[in-house]
Amino acid sequence: MTTALADVMHAIGREARAAAAVLAGAPTQAKNAALAAAAAEIRARAAEIAAANAADVADGVNKGLSAALLDRLTLTPPRIEAMAAGLEAVAALPDPVGRSLAKWDRPNGLSIERVAVPLGVIGVIFESRPNVAADAGALCLKAGNAAILRGGSESFRSVSAIHAALAAGLKAAGLPEAAIQAIPTTDRAAVGMLLTMTEFVDVIVPRGGKGLIERVTAESRIPLFKHLDGLCHTYIHSAADPAMAREVTLNAKMRRTGICGATETVLIDRAALATHLPGVLDALISAGCEVRGDAEAAALDARVLPAGAADWDTEYLDAIVSIRTVAGLEEALAHIAAHGSHHTDAIITADPAAAEAFLAAVDSAIVVHNASTQFADGGEFGMGAEIGISTGRFHARGPVGLEQLTIYKYKVRGTGQVRPV
Repeated sequence: MTTALADVMHAIGREARAAAAVLAGAPTQAKNAALAAAAAEIRARAAEIAAANAADVADGVNKGLSAALLDRLTLTPPRIEAMAAGLEAVAALPDPVGRSLAKWDRPNGLSIERVAVPLGVIGVIFESRPNVAADAGALCLKAGNAAILRGGSESFRSVSAIHAALAAGLKAAGLPEAAIQAIPTTDRAAVGMLLTMTEFVDVIVPRGGKGLIERVTAESRIPLFKHLDGLCHTYIHSAADPAMAREVTLNAKMRRTGICGATETVLIDRAALATHLPGVLDALISAGCEVRGDAEAAALDARVLPAGAADWDTEYLDAIVSIRTVAGLEEALAHIAAHGSHHTDAIITADPAAAEAFLAAVDSAIVVHNASTQFADGGEFGMGAEIGISTGRFHARGPVGLEQLTIYKYKVRGTGQVRPV
């Protein structure tokens, strides 16, 4: 079985490498035509995709998946339409390939230009959320990259149905169907093989829980765009507008609790505790959120459960939030530095100086002033879609969209120059 699987994986890799060579020189019109055709296919196959997803969700219920994971897994009619619209949105974006990034002339007459080119072959490993297949496939294609998709076993049927629509779009546009491939097995050994296929794969993008990211980080021989946790903070500064603090915190925690941009810890200035926290607590608890707080927060409201030390380091991905009281900006910054995951952190304040100090000091991929952490999304940034949020220090950080899926090369133009001995 292992030998047979290895043969399958190497065939996928070879075909992806060949497809990437074609895509690197594909005209923008062909890539856009493939995306438009794939969007039409998703709409035409909506019933098939929904049926495949319903089977995945039923299995998930039987396996006891949490409500948050089931929400990630479920494809409603609006979410299926959003996938199709997302493909069209990516098609409407400027082609990142071939952009002139810099250009200069040397004293010897050489003209040097830095130009954007595709990364090559990108392996995308993800869990639960099947619409990642459409987003990742679209972004890789538009940026001239071949994609190898590996969804979680819980979304296998859904990803297969979505992939079929993407492949049909590629075929309709005359591009190689191997430009977007889905690994045709739930065997976990396939992930290990993908992570070592250095001759075929240039970058790995993992999207999923801590266990997946840790495994990929430990086993991959290929560079990664990754984030380990989405341990996001919303800091309510003493100069925050109380109504804004209430509404933004509620959205940051409860809009969708299972996404990586959901706030997990609320920090609040001691000076704002009595004036701001009651409204925040009422909003959160009324929305069904369990609140765990330090002694000062718990003393203010009997509905607040005592927080333990582990709460400050927990990505709940659920309707649970922890609340900690801080003396002021410096203590809030220290808490985020000690417990954050460098993903997304926000401050609510009407004090411009405090806001700028926070934005400058917090070492996260995304820092936010007076808005929800749930805006940590490539679509909300105007990127059309994203392949993930990178919290590392590779060449891409934050939402990984089209531009981040390119690298560059240098074009050097001369008139017969030779280098002196």
